[in-house]
Amino acid sequence: MRESLHAEWTKLRTLASTVWLLLAVAAVTVALSAAAAAAVRCPSGGCADDPAKISLTGIYLGQAVVAVLAVMAVSGEYGTGMIRLTLAATPSRLTVLAAKAAVLVGLVLAAGTVAVFGSLLAGGLVLPGHGIGPAHGYPAISPGDEAVLRAAFGSVLYLALIALLSLGAATILREAGVGSARRRRPVRR
Repeated sequence: MRESLHAEWTKLRTLASTVWLLLAVAAVTVALSAAAAAAVRCPSGGCADDPAKISLTGIYLGQAVVAVLAVMAVSGEYGTGMIRLTLAATPSRLTVLAAKAAVLVGLVLAAGTVAVFGSLLAGGLVLPGHGIGPAHGYPAISPGDEAVLRAAFGSVLYLALIALLSLGAATILREAGVGSARRRRPVRR
């Protein structure tokens, strides 16, 4: 398994698209979260808004980038035919899939952590100026708050699960794409 992990790490690390997509996860998530925080106003302080939820709005767009990254981790190898070399080196498909999943989840957890804490930082800086802060009776967005920490952990875990779901879907749909692309022989009756 160690060799498979190293091989998958090397494959994902050397693709330029992986780095760009991981940066996009963080950038898009933080940007959308900051925009959502800037768009919310509550001057009277009696609104029923959750500051952590507003701050983590960017996760919805970040999940799309995570899904693209996960699909590319599988489909890129099948598209170029490099999967033959991978399976020649490691004949067990389950080992290859587990290694892909482990490396992908590790990368998504790292990028997701940066994205979530960047989003919470942006929300913590922007929301108090829009009437959603401690001065108006809302809890401060701080990593010491149990609810905020739980939301942050859940958001990072959510991104990792989206990566696994997308990786699984790409693995399954790859079979359907290969099956339909093969030349069909007429059935003799």
